[in-house]
Amino acid sequence: MTIPRTMELALPSKLNLRACSLPFRQHCYGILVLIAGCVYQNLQAQELVFRDLFNGKDLTGWIDVNTSPETWSVKDGLLICTGQPIGVMRTDRQYENFIIEVEWRHMAPGGNSGMFLWSDAKPEGNRLPKGMEVQMLELDWVNQHKRRDGTLPPIAYVHGELFGAGGMTAIPDNPRGNRSKSLENRCKGVGQWNRYVFVAVDGMVKLSVNGKFVNGIRDASYKKGYICLESEGKEIHFRKIRIMELPQGLADASNTAPLLKLRQQGVEEPKK
Repeated sequence: MTIPRTMELALPSKLNLRACSLPFRQHCYGILVLIAGCVYQNLQAQELVFRDLFNGKDLTGWIDVNTSPETWSVKDGLLICTGQPIGVMRTDRQYENFIIEVEWRHMAPGGNSGMFLWSDAKPEGNRLPKGMEVQMLELDWVNQHKRRDGTLPPIAYVHGELFGAGGMTAIPDNPRGNRSKSLENRCKGVGQWNRYVFVAVDGMVKLSVNGKFVNGIRDASYKKGYICLESEGKEIHFRKIRIMELPQGLADASNTAPLLKLRQQGVEEPKK
């Protein structure tokens, strides 16, 4: 077996294989080969690949939290959300560090939705959970939600804001209050597909909107939790929801969302 060049094994300085007896030297070499084999297998097991979070056929891997059986459906390879009632569905297990690719489009002007990362998936008074929200708003949203003085919210609000929701804290890279706004307006309007790619590592998120990284946020108070899809008022479609899990990092009991019980089975989820 060839030992990878990137792997170095440090032996004790007092260990001199030449001075050892032949059986002992063979034993030592055997141990080294065994270690190399274990490391090689471990590297293979941790190969970084994308896998589908949405399989294009059904809702396998997702659990409704507080919407309805009619809220989410699958048709022609698309995940369709009616937007009613307001709420979320979540992944069946928690995630720590990852890259997600997702495509989405709103089907009505002013549509509102998003994804929650590292979420506790526990709805609060507004029916939405604690977590890092990756905002997905249709461009006309700002025109439909004028401020009390009649002025419009910043257009950057609808181009992929990042913020801690439901009590999650975080530090925005491009502050708009406690939110982080995109530095470039790149989202497309009603009926057009948008592509988000976000890298989420140790409480930091970097967001790419339609082919360019334009936003970021860091030091989230949760670093491991559920991923949620949001239903918030109007119809939205999703497709190509893929995830690449990355090596574990700084998550521990103090910054991990509590485990929930699987509704179907009534047992605790694996702590993967």
